Amino acid sequence: MGPFGGPHRPGSGPCGVLPGTFPRMHLSPDPRYLGSSSPRPRQRRSSRVATDSPTRLLRCAQRARCRECGNPVEWYHRVTERPVRLHPRELSVDEVPAAYRWHVSSGLAYAAGDGSAWCRLAHAVVCPAHDATSTMAPALTRLRRALAVNTRRLRDVGAFIPTAPTDRPAEQADTCRPARPIVQILYVRYLAARPMDEIQCVAQTRHRVRCERKMLASGSPGGVWKLVPAAAIQGQLALPSQAMALYDLSSLPYAEQLRWRAQRCPQHAAVLAAGDLALADWEPFDPLLHHDHVRPRLPTHVRRSRSHGDVWKAGR
Repeated sequence: MGPFGGPHRPGSGPCGVLPGTFPRMHLSPDPRYLGSSSPRPRQRRSSRVATDSPTRLLRCAQRARCRECGNPVEWYHRVTERPVRLHPRELSVDEVPAAYRWHVSSGLAYAAGDGSAWCRLAHAVVCPAHDATSTMAPALTRLRRALAVNTRRLRDVGAFIPTAPTDRPAEQADTCRPARPIVQILYVRYLAARPMDEIQCVAQTRHRVRCERKMLASGSPGGVWKLVPAAAIQGQLALPSQAMALYDLSSLPYAEQLRWRAQRCPQHAAVLAAGDLALADWEPFDPLLHHDHVRPRLPTHVRRSRSHGDVWKAGR
């Protein structure tokens, strides 16, 4: 008799199975394959923004590169202030002074420690393009030197080319086209990250990619260029006797100005469930910090050479 009560066959193993053979196993059919020759495709579930979320970003850590040094940074939203750039890696609290510690909770950045053994660090503290403070901790000094070496390596291989704020391409210099224009939305002045005709919608499409529509090319009304004095606004100091070109959106309806500030095209402005895949390009304008981006001429005129007989000619 075999070990399970059946007759033992000569030459078989201890379980009554001949060497080199396998017992027949009865498996229950998979319900996914019943009535079809191929498995059913899995239903794709898109990410959505919660109704109580303080931000519409689907990715809390927005990867980017510092415009001044070329090192990677991560943008995080804050509760009331503008987004902040943080160093991509966590550091030990023993290496970072208490005044420089940050932590991230629920996708938002807070300028304090959270009581753990690790913390985040603002990129501006160790950016090699900025002047180092004399009271910097030794660990932060070593990190700043490592970032400076990486900046030099990126410049040597051509992956990062630092440009001064006053250096503009020839075609932009001829048309007075600001590379980073100053925009007024809801009577607040912002500094854009790119020219007006290149500002792109930040919403996510059904294909889980960023919307390719431009804010100016969406068929909705836009603003007007104006020459305004660089006067104080909301407590900011003014530049002495200087005019600047301003793209004014104050004449648009309130809902349109909200759409511009959220940087969404008309199609995605009405879709509340669609999240954002990038941060808006607006930065609060400070006439003293951003004086290199002030343009004294309107970009709606093309300046021609006097040798051709025309001095100014209207254009877009």
